[in-house]
Amino acid sequence: MQKNRRKFLLSGAVALTTASTYGYKDMLGSAITLKDNGEKAKDSIYGDSHEVEFLLKDGFKVNGKFKVLPSVCNGCTTHCGVRVKIDEDNNIARVFGNPYSLLSSNPWLDFNTPLKDSFLPSVSSSMCARGNIIFDKLNDTARVTKPLKRVGKRGENKWKEITPRELIDEIVNGGNLFGEGYVKGLKEIRDLSTLIDKENPEFGAMVNKLCIFGTADEGRQKYIQQRFMQSFGTVNFMGHTAICGLSMRAGEACYLNDFNSYPHLKPDFENCKFLLNIATAPAQAGNPFKRQAKLLAHARSENNCKYVTVTPNLTNADAYAVPNSKWLPIKPGTDLALVMAMLRVIIEEKRYLKQYLQIPSQKAQNELNEASHTNATHLIVVKDGKNGEFLRDENGDFMVLIDGELSSSKDVLQADLEVDKQIIYKGKMLHVKSSFSVLKENAYEFSLEEYSKICEICKEDIINLAREFTSYGRSVGVDCHGGTMHTTGFYTTYAIMMLGAMVGNLNYKGGMSFGGGRFSDFNGEKYNLFAYDKKIKPKGVRLDKAKFAYEQTSEYRRKIENNQNPYPAKSMWYPLSNAIDCDVLSNSTNAYPYKMDCLISWCANLVYGQSGSEHIKEILSDPTKATPLFIAIDPFINETSMYADYIVPDSVMYETWGIVAPWAASQTKANHLRFPILPSPNAKFENGEPICMDSFVIEVGKALNLGGFGKNGIKDKDGNGYFFDKPSDFYLRAFENIALADGGVKDISDEEFKLSGLEEMYKRRLVEISPKNWRKIAYVMVRGGRFDEYKNSYNGKFLKRKYQKIIAIYNEDLAKFKHALTAESFSGSPKYYKPRFSDATELNLNDELLAFSYKSNVFSSPTAASDSLKRVKYTIYIELNPTTAKKLDIKNGDYVKVSSQDGFIKGYVRLRHGIHPKSVGVEHGAGREGEGATDFYINNKLIKAKVARKSGISINKLGLKDNAKSKHSTLCDFIVGSNARQAIPVKVIKI
Repeated sequence: MQKNRRKFLLSGAVALTTASTYGYKDMLGSAITLKDNGEKAKDSIYGDSHEVEFLLKDGFKVNGKFKVLPSVCNGCTTHCGVRVKIDEDNNIARVFGNPYSLLSSNPWLDFNTPLKDSFLPSVSSSMCARGNIIFDKLNDTARVTKPLKRVGKRGENKWKEITPRELIDEIVNGGNLFGEGYVKGLKEIRDLSTLIDKENPEFGAMVNKLCIFGTADEGRQKYIQQRFMQSFGTVNFMGHTAICGLSMRAGEACYLNDFNSYPHLKPDFENCKFLLNIATAPAQAGNPFKRQAKLLAHARSENNCKYVTVTPNLTNADAYAVPNSKWLPIKPGTDLALVMAMLRVIIEEKRYLKQYLQIPSQKAQNELNEASHTNATHLIVVKDGKNGEFLRDENGDFMVLIDGELSSSKDVLQADLEVDKQIIYKGKMLHVKSSFSVLKENAYEFSLEEYSKICEICKEDIINLAREFTSYGRSVGVDCHGGTMHTTGFYTTYAIMMLGAMVGNLNYKGGMSFGGGRFSDFNGEKYNLFAYDKKIKPKGVRLDKAKFAYEQTSEYRRKIENNQNPYPAKSMWYPLSNAIDCDVLSNSTNAYPYKMDCLISWCANLVYGQSGSEHIKEILSDPTKATPLFIAIDPFINETSMYADYIVPDSVMYETWGIVAPWAASQTKANHLRFPILPSPNAKFENGEPICMDSFVIEVGKALNLGGFGKNGIKDKDGNGYFFDKPSDFYLRAFENIALADGGVKDISDEEFKLSGLEEMYKRRLVEISPKNWRKIAYVMVRGGRFDEYKNSYNGKFLKRKYQKIIAIYNEDLAKFKHALTAESFSGSPKYYKPRFSDATELNLNDELLAFSYKSNVFSSPTAASDSLKRVKYTIYIELNPTTAKKLDIKNGDYVKVSSQDGFIKGYVRLRHGIHPKSVGVEHGAGREGEGATDFYINNKLIKAKVARKSGISINKLGLKDNAKSKHSTLCDFIVGSNARQAIPVKVIKI
């Protein structure tokens, strides 16, 4: 192990050799030895590291033994721009940052910097621990390179290889595929006319019985959605949002008044004067991790930025060595009480920006030269003691009061902020409140002492935090993420974002950002790659019951017609949610709303990622329950795909296509491009394309004669048709859109194209795709994407790209929402709610320890198959505060059992002072049972497990059931259904 580590460290030596280095070589002589037997290294300075890619002695020279090619890292959800050093045998020597990428460099190189200059030693760009070394998964022994069909029962992990043609024929045509009875194929499932249920026509046609699970958007999600899902005609596509960050996403969508596109915000880390992190830790969680670290380090050292991190555990965000930072420990799952207390202090002490909150309309915002506005002054009609809809005039404009007089919001610059009174409107007496008054009423519902008792943060700290937050003007950021994934996470996020409204920080430099956006890619200057003949607009109720209200169902209507109380429904409905993948398997098993016929998962891993997923293994392993046909597209057999009927091998890392853009923490336009820079070892289709998600979709589309595939499958905006037979037909045209956007980029020179290493690989294909613009496409490709200039980020004190919609101090859609099980109406503004199950039964967080997970700065779900990463960090532990451990008679290193009411884990204890005494912490990313962590068989040959991958624990095995919602359901947020994986009550005993 030590020998390997020494080799690894030496192989990371500086690549560029400067002239000054040569002067020391003779002096150093043979000082370096690498091997334990004393044998000399190949080089006295560089040991056994690879030769350099470029030499600067006697001018700039290229080492022909290597290529340095641009790509995108898939080690986590940030997807940083990288450069990959590849030798003559197509082995990766090392990976380093792309200096043109704003995710890997700060400042990043001007986009028009000559490629040669980007390789100079004065240009720096970094990678994290994951990005540096996880490329070893490309050649992992557990990797799947040929189509697999299960042998025996689901979950036994026994497979046989089949040909690509057999794969397509069997899944398209169906039959008695496993000797277990007839299974419908995709051809039969694609019935666009027959209703699933005549009694419930809103469910749509039988075609909806195909469901597709996706992974995080790593650059190809829109491809599978637009080119396959909508061509096939199913309404059922879900990303992994509900098991990742749906509470955060939905809460921010509520604040931003847009439950359709689900926008979200991030702080302008580089310029904020004060940053409040709640339920996340900068540079360790959230996104983009590495860029956050760079920007925050700069802000606190150069701009005197201060920040507070409110989490149950101390992370790398704070330490004695870090200036201007503070950790505020909080009891898991109680963030909502803290934030409502802060809002109470801010309102009570009038520390909010009143003139900003009084702006009632876009017109007033423009006249006052403001960056955003809220509905704080808009009047809400109160009926039977409940806050209802906004009061509007005959033109649909919101009504406000100005000096007590009723007016349309568009006719005044400032309106009354606090309103709770009776008015006469159109001859009727109405009780109205302003949105701000509703918020104030909610914040005042509990005293500071009561809020303090809930979150276990002292009253004085709450007051001081609220005062400090409101002491920096608009240059204040607030951030949250995965720590909100508990039963009240939606309202927690809504409340956290509301702190920003109190100081008016949206669209301000140093405040909150909607993000810089991206250059037009899939729908751009020359092509709309989402438009094609026979494209279907899917219709019907989704299997997860998201985006659809119970009150719109035939079930509800029938009960009303029969004079029955329509509540409760058979199970929950979630009209405010965008996707709830954690409900699909249980909903199908319960046939509510209906059963699915086929599940296609693409690099999705519900069993590992969902809290409480131990309870869904049973229904996934039985073809008669959740789904009779399960097709997994995956380069490895993970914890979920081990239950599949077929595994379709996907490409890995630097063999893939894709287009990604940074999250909102970046203020400039940017697109990172990924394209194959290594040959795939996967089996090939008859057209020579290696199997991956993208090529598989094309072959299925052609076999089913779907629109948008084959001849004229792609059309440009002039109506010219092009053959769609390979992934490159699609992605290179998307690259062309990027190259032509906003006036277009330069043409690449022959010299630069040759230097890039891409000429031999892509010139012929580029000329075929675009004889006119191929040089522009290449110019973008060799830089790994297209990146705007930093100067285009800001417009004076404002962010250049502004979020345009009104901020919802009160969200009318939320106020209209009625809980399908309890018939409750909920507050349209942030309000404290107790942790609960779906039927409103309280989840008691007081009597036991509370288990929570936190993001690892090394491990992540996609890195299990990287053995090299284990050299950086081998495993994870069950973490306890020493005070808590002493009471339990537990010492550091003891083996313990952690039990919830529905599950348990066993592992070794690590004692930490930096963890809340009422909590049990578990780092996420280890404790695997897939991707080579367990034995499996292919063609009766054993592929032996690597025990290191099984090391550690998975907190999701502690997850709770929520049988009040439905059979097989797991605990969730009671408004939006996001998986509740934080604040799980547990007991700990020493074994």
